[in-house]
Amino acid sequence: MPPSQGAAHPHPLRLLGGFAVLLIAVYALVFFTGDKSPTPKLGIDLQGGTRVTLSPRTPDGSTPSQDSLDKARQIIGNRVNGLGVSGSEVVIDGDTIVITVPGDDGQQARALATTAKLYIRPVLQAVPAEARSAPPAVPEAPADPAAQGAQPDAPAAEQQPASEPAAPEAPALEVQPRVFPAAPVPAPMDPGSTPTEQAAKDIQAAKATRQSTDPAVQQSALETLDCSAPDPLAGNDDPELPLVTCSNDGTEVFLLDKSRIDGQEIKDATSGLNQQQPRHEVYLEFKSAGSDAWAALTGEYVQQRVAFVLDSQVVSAPVVQQGPQLGGRTQISGNFTATTAKELANTLKYGSLPLSFQTSEAQTVSATLGLSSLRAGLLAGAVGLVVVLLYCLAYYRMLGFVTAVSLAASGLAVYGLMVLLGRWIDFTLDLAGIAGLIIGIGMTADSFVVFFERIKDEMREGRSFRSAVPRGWQRARRTILSGNAVSFIAAAVLYYLAVGQVKGFAFTLGLTTVLDVVVVFLVTSPLMLLASRTVFWSKPSVNGLGAIQQVARERKAAVAAAGKA
Repeated sequence: MPPSQGAAHPHPLRLLGGFAVLLIAVYALVFFTGDKSPTPKLGIDLQGGTRVTLSPRTPDGSTPSQDSLDKARQIIGNRVNGLGVSGSEVVIDGDTIVITVPGDDGQQARALATTAKLYIRPVLQAVPAEARSAPPAVPEAPADPAAQGAQPDAPAAEQQPASEPAAPEAPALEVQPRVFPAAPVPAPMDPGSTPTEQAAKDIQAAKATRQSTDPAVQQSALETLDCSAPDPLAGNDDPELPLVTCSNDGTEVFLLDKSRIDGQEIKDATSGLNQQQPRHEVYLEFKSAGSDAWAALTGEYVQQRVAFVLDSQVVSAPVVQQGPQLGGRTQISGNFTATTAKELANTLKYGSLPLSFQTSEAQTVSATLGLSSLRAGLLAGAVGLVVVLLYCLAYYRMLGFVTAVSLAASGLAVYGLMVLLGRWIDFTLDLAGIAGLIIGIGMTADSFVVFFERIKDEMREGRSFRSAVPRGWQRARRTILSGNAVSFIAAAVLYYLAVGQVKGFAFTLGLTTVLDVVVVFLVTSPLMLLASRTVFWSKPSVNGLGAIQQVARERKAAVAAAGKA
């Protein structure tokens, strides 16, 4: 190989070592992170799922509009299936919304129906739930945190600067991880009332006591409110009226002033791990108007408590230690896990539902296709793969083994990524996704054929096997990149425009297209470069290129004869 050619290629062993490191990293994450289960998540059509029916509840008992149902379906779909690859289904059935998620976790499906109406209200009074046998003391001075019901170690509402990480010693909010309540048990209906009419009566009765402006009624509600009972006001409280409610863990009962900031003013909500303190947090960023309102609120209530009220329950009531706080960013920190922090962030990020819902009991849904269909699909893919390998061995002789090694490397990488994507983005593998994988692996085999044919073209021009491999690779890689670019663009467009299982097909097709490029550049090419430098692989009987070399010799002889003539 000429020096110029050698300088254009990294050492083959370095490329192979780089791919080996990537593969080891993938499987280290598979076996040492998450639930450590080395199997991908399966879709509803292969393993079944859990179905929950959501019945809308309106304050006046009227039938919800189709527009509100469509908006609720879209928001719930974004919460459960933001990337479109989790295999979940959200459909409208008459006046109800039906959620079906893979697996048997009914609690997850019920949590999706959280209305997620967030209001920020000043705390007028707070009493521990277990200490309500005695009359609650009325605070003498609003500026006294103890009089506001704050605990001695109450966390502080600190502002997080836009360009700086959160200060570990002063978190914005300190809450317990959000616990989604089980499906509420409906109250006994009045004779002659429909469930919708009964729900409307419960909401109006709760408003009359818990959102009264009469101080005597407010104190009575503080003493008698049962924090363990289902809350009919969940998502139906009036932000322009005071509110008596409980904390989400049931340990405190609050009297809150009217809302000062609406959750619609939240611009973004994300979750992450605080690097300074090993804990998961939820980060909120307000819009312009919300940022100004947050600065005004924190300036007015210094050393007092403000409550973040989500679906009529207090998820946090921190003490404002500094004010006014500018920048429009704050954070919620507490004993979150990665899952609970992500759930709360997604709930706030994708907005509040236009309706509140009553959830049914979770029902198990059997697989529509089942494991037999999965085995049939995998068997079809295995048969196709064996046929491709036999063809490569018959046509390219020992070079077919390079194809086999490359396809095996691609298959290992794909499998590991399927497992990790199932943990990270809830990717579920269904039959449509399997079809995308099979097509993508077939395209990988096409790349090998392009490479080998370019080597044959170089040898027809009279070059040796050792010289033809690097030159053929330089010509083949342009074609391989162009072909894969077209496939990836097609997969991306299909993913953007499609819905349902077609998204899973497009996702796996795009993923295998990217892996095709990685495998060809880091595995196939260096293997061929190593083979071209050995005597054994250079033998025509081994590489199957003897006929091509004979054609090259005949051409050379014909040119020499023409020159003499």
